[in-house]
Amino acid sequence: MTRTARTTQARSTRRTLRARTLRPRSRRTRIVAASAVVVALVATATACGADAGDDKDPDHRSFALQGRTLTIDSDDSALDLVVADSAAADKVEVTRWFKGHVVVGGDPRATWSMKDDRLVLRMKCSGVVSDCAARHRIEVPRGVAVTVKDSDGRVTAQGFKEALAIRTSDGAVRVTESSGPLDLVTDDGSVTALGVGSRRVKANTQDGSVRLELGVVPDLVESRSKDGSITIGLPHDTYRVTTETGDGAVRVSVPRNDSSSHVVSARTDDGKVTVRTAN
Repeated sequence: MTRTARTTQARSTRRTLRARTLRPRSRRTRIVAASAVVVALVATATACGADAGDDKDPDHRSFALQGRTLTIDSDDSALDLVVADSAAADKVEVTRWFKGHVVVGGDPRATWSMKDDRLVLRMKCSGVVSDCAARHRIEVPRGVAVTVKDSDGRVTAQGFKEALAIRTSDGAVRVTESSGPLDLVTDDGSVTALGVGSRRVKANTQDGSVRLELGVVPDLVESRSKDGSITIGLPHDTYRVTTETGDGAVRVSVPRNDSSSHVVSARTDDGKVTVRTAN
């Protein structure tokens, strides 16, 4: 082999070795760059945080109501329930605010439907990076009893004269200016009922406080918290009061009589209990 041929072969060998050396580095560079983009997207989505209040153009829809009971089945939304003076007796008016961000995955969306007087609210929000939020305002005709089952979200209700049962797995429950029987339950959050004229009230939380302020003498008040204080304000009368706390002070200032037909119980595993005459 001539000197020229040997030189050409040596140069070709060096180029081949250099290319083999550079390819893995280029691949690693692309992987690092892609990872940096994902991290940046995650950081951006986390920093922004979806807020239903950012929806400046909410959707609205009317649903026909056949009977005098309504069940609301929601998987992940804040709910505001009100009694509508101007609403038709056979219509439920719903306004929806929704915001969602999905970096890698399907488009986020919210759905609603009514069947057999059961209003079903769902949110589709899944992906490698996803962040969505929804809120619904539900206007219910007068004279309709309501049951709420919410998997994740706080619930407020105002102005109900019929029975109201609310259950949420994660969120606070707040009821005001209502006079129908109340059954309020949350697994994680506070339970509050203010200015209510209900004669039967049940309030239960696994983790949170309970505050009840009644405007009429009740027949039965049952309250329970595993971890939180309980405060009950009652009109002046005589009550049969039962209290229990695993760790906390107990203060009962209402008149007591074990034969009273007005029964009040307050039990918490960890927190103080107060049963007092309402101002």
